[in-house]
Amino acid sequence: MFTEAVAKGTLPAIDERVPRAPALAELETLGRPGGDLRMLMSSPKDTRLMVVYGYSRLVAYTPALALVPDILEAADVEDDRVFTLRLRTGHKWSDGQPFTTEDFRYWFEDVAEDADLSPSGLPVAMLPNGERPKFEVLDARTVRFSWSRANPLFLPALAGPDPMYIYCPAHYLKQFHKKYADKKKLDELVKQIGARNWAALHSKMDVMYRNDNPDLPSLEPWVLKTKPPSERLVFERNPYYYRIDGAGHQLPYLDRVIFSIATSKLIPAKAGAGESDLQARYLSFDDYTFLKAGEATGGYKVRLWRTGPGSQLALYPNLNVEDPVWRGLVRDVRFRRALSLATNRHEINQAIFFGLAIEGQNTVLPESPLYRPEYRDDWATFDITEANRLLDLVGLKRDGEDGLRHLPDGRIVDIIVENSGESTEQSDVLELIRDSWRRVGIRMFSRPSQLTLFRRRVFSGQTLISIDKGIENGLATADMPPWEFAPTTQQQLEWPKWGQYWETKGTAGEAPEIPSASRLLELYTSWLNAGTSAEHAAIWHEMLKIWADEVFSIGLIGGVLQPVVVNDRLRNVPEDGMYNWDPGAHFGMYRPDGFWFDKPATSPAASASLIGR
Repeated sequence: MFTEAVAKGTLPAIDERVPRAPALAELETLGRPGGDLRMLMSSPKDTRLMVVYGYSRLVAYTPALALVPDILEAADVEDDRVFTLRLRTGHKWSDGQPFTTEDFRYWFEDVAEDADLSPSGLPVAMLPNGERPKFEVLDARTVRFSWSRANPLFLPALAGPDPMYIYCPAHYLKQFHKKYADKKKLDELVKQIGARNWAALHSKMDVMYRNDNPDLPSLEPWVLKTKPPSERLVFERNPYYYRIDGAGHQLPYLDRVIFSIATSKLIPAKAGAGESDLQARYLSFDDYTFLKAGEATGGYKVRLWRTGPGSQLALYPNLNVEDPVWRGLVRDVRFRRALSLATNRHEINQAIFFGLAIEGQNTVLPESPLYRPEYRDDWATFDITEANRLLDLVGLKRDGEDGLRHLPDGRIVDIIVENSGESTEQSDVLELIRDSWRRVGIRMFSRPSQLTLFRRRVFSGQTLISIDKGIENGLATADMPPWEFAPTTQQQLEWPKWGQYWETKGTAGEAPEIPSASRLLELYTSWLNAGTSAEHAAIWHEMLKIWADEVFSIGLIGGVLQPVVVNDRLRNVPEDGMYNWDPGAHFGMYRPDGFWFDKPATSPAASASLIGR
């Protein structure tokens, strides 16, 4: 692809483009460079997904969920307090400019510490118990971040699908910063772009994750060449990319990745017609039969990967519901256990997921090293007799011929389960739960609403029970933060006001009012301060045990299979994979820079190699 540019002298030879010690890719098969990979997306905003899939990170997860240096040549960690990061000699941005510690210094001192650019200050993952890091530039290749206490959130935040960027292309962004730019030129740029001020202009241009500025230098394997919005977004290989294969060929193998924009509802049909070479986004298990039928004519195979959330869907009793009678009931663990026991997970699995999912509670999956069967099985059997006994104990009387139960104030126990109305799968599952709950004298109704309204109702306490995806990270290891199992954010549907209280440091929301929730917060705080993996694991297990016993969410089924459409000629895509957001970055953990088409290369440049040069 670059032969002509190298011959003309507009692009250096390959050994001048990669770092002196490049990252070495571990690939199933060595490939041949060349070709365009087609994908389908529903919005020009999906440009950010190339950052997710490309998965170039300072440190990154392997498929075994180990954290290893990636962009970095080395990361030395002392007691989870001192992090010394060393860059690769000769590493360059996609425009050929050196990637150095100046890019870290500029971000820390001129972006993160500038009140105009970062009014909320440093990211939370850099503030253990509110402590700011000590930042040092040791030389042109080495920086150090250090704290007096452990900061176990730091490395996982760098490895996420939407990573915490602690660097940015200083040589490009300085032209938009009042500290470095000529004031007259900067004012002209602000006016030309139509920004409010210089800070808004800088933020518009500094879009490392959003990835919608084609001029912004990148370290990703493919760089954006099309200015959004567009119906066709083109990403071309980064000529200065830092990874090579075992034969010395510079990655990525694929010349271009092309996003075609289509209505999300049409994407399964288009994928089935062979219009995508690699597709999982906007596909669901419901599409599997249709996609499978199109394999022969579409020139693809459908693979089924496990998904990583703790539960595909879970019910969330709102412990912060406004109604005082319902609030007392929902906070009674016997009521939550009864609802769980009255839920027929096996029926849901067989009727909707062909028996291929994992039944049980909303917790870590068997693939997690923290997994224990009791975490998934506790209070998850279908036991109508025990459910009725528990409902009797909490005082929900069952009177009359209709067999319905009544609240202490005489109201019928009618439960409205609210959802965001985005999934027919949720509606099908709720139909089945409605039938099984009716057997214990409870009537259940569903109420779909628009996502913003749905969350607003949950946050304000108007919603009694909601249904949504389970915990995001069902693949957790001991050194990943267990924040999802404690009230740490308003976004948690089971205790939004308690989570808001933690999130805002007590300025909003309410403090937890039941001992088990308070204990989960204490344990999470202990995890943040712990210094060893053994301590982290012990804390995780206590939290998982409490979570399972208290049934703060009612998990249904997990490990649901995700259809992945793969072109017949595309190589190095795993047959069996895990499709997960964090950790995993969807395809990112499997390194798409090593995917290749099994066909002759399109140009002599395909054989360019570091070996022998």
